[in-house]
Amino acid sequence: MAEKTKKNPSPSRKRQAPPAGDTSVIVYAAQCGECFKWRVIPTQEEFEDMRSRFIEDPFFCNKIADVCCDDPADIEYDDTRIWVIDKPNLPKTPAGFQRQLVLRRDFSKMDAYYVTPAGTRMRSSTQVAPFLEANPQCEGLSVSDFAFAVPKVMEDTIPGKFGKGLSSANKKIKALTEGDDDV
Repeated sequence: MAEKTKKNPSPSRKRQAPPAGDTSVIVYAAQCGECFKWRVIPTQEEFEDMRSRFIEDPFFCNKIADVCCDDPADIEYDDTRIWVIDKPNLPKTPAGFQRQLVLRRDFSKMDAYYVTPAGTRMRSSTQVAPFLEANPQCEGLSVSDFAFAVPKVMEDTIPGKFGKGLSSANKKIKALTEGDDDV
């Protein structure tokens, strides 16, 4: 399962990095467990619903109306956009809340946030527990209903000038093993 950020507006134009702090995921997609083609999932809600039960109920093309494995892929995994792969079986975002994913400036990872119905932004489970205790209208929700696990940024889709292919830790290790003392 994947979420992608910032699509190249035109194949003839060079891809640009998304602005720092961008909170939007442009396209949600899932890979068929049979043909391995990528299928676009129309909404974040549908994607989260599918992701929440992915191990028990894997995705196949025929789960989308009028689609089968013989049809061409909706999108291709390539470097025209930054791809991130989400973990399966994370809980769906609770009703009234919004889950936001923010790509870091150095493209090293994403950060997950939850926005409450009142607009408060929570950055970790340590902020969720007191919020739930202070808000009786959230009865029935628990900290485990909020997943701060983030998708893995696929390094082979990161723009070249941002260190495509190697994390900063891996670059330092490589430089040290190759005898570069300027690291």
